[in-house]
Amino acid sequence: MAKAPSTVLPADAEKAAHVKRMFESIAPRYDLLNHVLSLNIDRSWRRVAVNLLGWERQPDGLFLDNCAGTLDLSVELAHRPGFSGTVIGSDFTFGMLAAGEEKRQKLRIEPVCADALALPYADQSFDGATVGFGVRNLADLDAGLREMARVLKPGAKLVVLEFTTPHWQPFRAIYFFYFLRILPLIGRLISSHGSAYSYLPESVLRFPEPPELATKMSDAGFEDVKWKRLSGGIAALHVGVRR
Repeated sequence: MAKAPSTVLPADAEKAAHVKRMFESIAPRYDLLNHVLSLNIDRSWRRVAVNLLGWERQPDGLFLDNCAGTLDLSVELAHRPGFSGTVIGSDFTFGMLAAGEEKRQKLRIEPVCADALALPYADQSFDGATVGFGVRNLADLDAGLREMARVLKPGAKLVVLEFTTPHWQPFRAIYFFYFLRILPLIGRLISSHGSAYSYLPESVLRFPEPPELATKMSDAGFEDVKWKRLSGGIAALHVGVRR
């Protein structure tokens, strides 16, 4: 009998608890690793994500940064000239929110420790929402997308920034060598976590490709869903409008 390939991915029933423990552990070095491992490209991705949110239609509104982590997307939005609203930075890992506390300064950002599958917000509360590198970690992707649709007002936009994989050669081969060999090694050295940065590439490879994620967003209650690849296909941005 063939031996099953080894994996650091948890079983579906254990995913939420596993992800929470993992991010609590790596929270102190999370931002450093993001910038090092992405060669600082992640900053430009977040700028583009907020550019697509359409917050200008309601600059004094209430916006959700779901799976907010250390609040980078929240800060990107709250810093925009002309923005006078409030950003709710929502994440189920307290350690990640705490690691981003200094970034808030006097910005209109309110961190909330909450589960993305059971958001503690009323129906149609938000004028827009972002989620950066978070939907891939949800224990139930479809339920998470439906929950975001529930808390958004009709006509509000959801912008999803997530990792994907490039398709064109030779960049694909070079990327996979870095992603599967070099990135986990650097991640272990800096974070001192044995598996978190092996989880990252495995979870990306198991995650739906951009066209499938777009379909799931449509099924969850979003219309006019569009997506585009960034930086040669390393990441993708999806935008949908709440029906």
